[in-house]
Amino acid sequence: MVLPLRNLTVGSRFKQALCCFHFQSLHKFKSANHETLHFHLEKCTSMNQIKQIHAQIILQGPTNQILTLGKLISFCAVSNNGNLEYARLVFDRITEPNKFMYNSLIRGYSTGDNPIKAILLYREMTYMGLGPNEFTLPFVLKACASVSAYWVAVAVHGHSFKQGIGSQVYVQNALIYVYVACGLILCARKVFDEIPQRTLVSWNSMIGGYSKMSCCKEAFLLFKEMRDLGLELDEISLVNLLSVCSQSCDLDLGRYLHLYMVVTGVEIDVIVRNALLDMYAKCGDLHSAQTVFERMSYKNVVSWTSMVTAFAKHQLVNSARDVFDRMPEKNVVSWNSMISCYIREGHCKDALNLFHEMSDLGVEADETTLVCVLSACSQIGDLVMGKKVHNYIYNNDTIPSVTLCNALIDMYAKCGFAGRALDIFSEMPEKNLVSWNVIIGAVALHGYGLKGVNLFEEMLGGRIWRPDEITFMGLLSACSHSGLVDIGKYYFDRMKSVYGVSPEIQHYACMVDLLGRGGFLEEAVRLIGRMPMKPDVVIWGALLGACRTHCNVEIGKLILKQLLELEPNSSGLYVLIANLFSESQRWEDVKNIRKLMNDCGIMKCKAISFIEIEGCVHEFMVDDKRHEESSNIFSMLDQLTDDLKSIGYACNYFGASLDSEER
Repeated sequence: MVLPLRNLTVGSRFKQALCCFHFQSLHKFKSANHETLHFHLEKCTSMNQIKQIHAQIILQGPTNQILTLGKLISFCAVSNNGNLEYARLVFDRITEPNKFMYNSLIRGYSTGDNPIKAILLYREMTYMGLGPNEFTLPFVLKACASVSAYWVAVAVHGHSFKQGIGSQVYVQNALIYVYVACGLILCARKVFDEIPQRTLVSWNSMIGGYSKMSCCKEAFLLFKEMRDLGLELDEISLVNLLSVCSQSCDLDLGRYLHLYMVVTGVEIDVIVRNALLDMYAKCGDLHSAQTVFERMSYKNVVSWTSMVTAFAKHQLVNSARDVFDRMPEKNVVSWNSMISCYIREGHCKDALNLFHEMSDLGVEADETTLVCVLSACSQIGDLVMGKKVHNYIYNNDTIPSVTLCNALIDMYAKCGFAGRALDIFSEMPEKNLVSWNVIIGAVALHGYGLKGVNLFEEMLGGRIWRPDEITFMGLLSACSHSGLVDIGKYYFDRMKSVYGVSPEIQHYACMVDLLGRGGFLEEAVRLIGRMPMKPDVVIWGALLGACRTHCNVEIGKLILKQLLELEPNSSGLYVLIANLFSESQRWEDVKNIRKLMNDCGIMKCKAISFIEIEGCVHEFMVDDKRHEESSNIFSMLDQLTDDLKSIGYACNYFGASLDSEER
């Protein structure tokens, strides 16, 4: 006799599932009673065995089978060898499932990929009149934490007191966990303070919450309270406290915690040692990080990766690569650490070469990898590689995240394809503030000032995002590149009063550049005088650039002293000043600048240019003969120069006026 159906729609699927059991093995259970089947269920290790027992349960009929079916559902829902979908099929055919069955399924869903189903089952359970117990609520709250279902968690919290189990320490620990996951640290602390008998899990949950919220002081006050109560910390406590030190870069507290471990002789594992290594690295103590690393008797991939990251933080690229090459095992995080290290130090070609090596070894790139590679493409203008990454993303049939779309927009914009960047932005199903900032900056880079202003107004029209300082950087830059002086002044004047964003020095630099490009040099000087902070080299450099554009030598000479005091060894400033004098035909002043550079031992920095030929990016400098085809290249340039001169065009493809010896 089969069980009565609660859900007829699953009948056909259920019968198909039952066909999977091995009939030839059924004789083992042919004469078994429910006690025997229950015993065999305890010994099951695979779904094939479960299906055989399930078939025998159906053949024997409904007598005393609820307990056995409950165990069957529990195995399918909770065991690593189980099948959650099969558990649900069995569950849906039971007329009156009990609390144990609900708890098993809720637990399975809460730890799986569909926590929402755990919450829905909890609601169904309460509607059926089955009150939850201390084994129900922790897993329901875990599901709430997974999807940040704050209001559901609050309702469950109230329900726990109504059922008389709100003071159970397991429930309270779960409440701390969910409130921390939802960012409600004060609610979590209130629950913690109300726990009469706190377990080590309670302390760790609260310290972990403070760690997640970067509340260093509060976390260490709890640590002190634990010590005063004579409680011993375990590995989880130490990792959480070390994480707090890492986030706040508090080296003194980190050292104190390390000393505590040494003095108390607390047993620490490789996870704690990795956290200790990470703390020293992020707090800037590379020597201590190396010492911890070298003294580790066992190092896992996290240990090696942390050491790579430590050297990368201190700009020691070669040391980072040496550790990376010595790693006995690498994962995608290891590759990402080394790739991002190269990019931060401007070695974008090395980063791309490493990415190719990673791909050749069959290591699958994750989102972090792709964002890093797109950043490298942006910096060197490698459109071919950027397009390959774009194709890789869409060929994998995955919807790119907002972060990945933002990186694509930035890459296309910096590689000269503003239209493609706009297309990707328009097609994005979801946008965040970074998306708007990136696209406004992209159109600004290409001189589409009015488009940037329109995008800014469109962003405000959505009433979802409030502009920040980066938004206004892009907006003012768009106005500057397009000569929109009045519009730029309009938005600059309203930054603080309307949008609550205080102008920083980079915003003043944009305004000085905007006014300078428009020829309003005196107004730019007055704006600098009203700045609440001391002008830096960027401010004066922007004004000096405007002086060169409008051949205003007098103001240029006034700011010369300011610039040389700020950066006396900056070759770029000397070149800019020399160009200003030369374009005004003040050759004596040009000679004085050249003499000053020679006397101070200042050499003009050679700029690097990039050119892409058949998918390969080449870099070169002025008079660069490193390329294997350099002789042919210079021969072709000489031929082009001769052809241009023959038609009356005077050119100097090497450069700035400072490079020319003849005037």
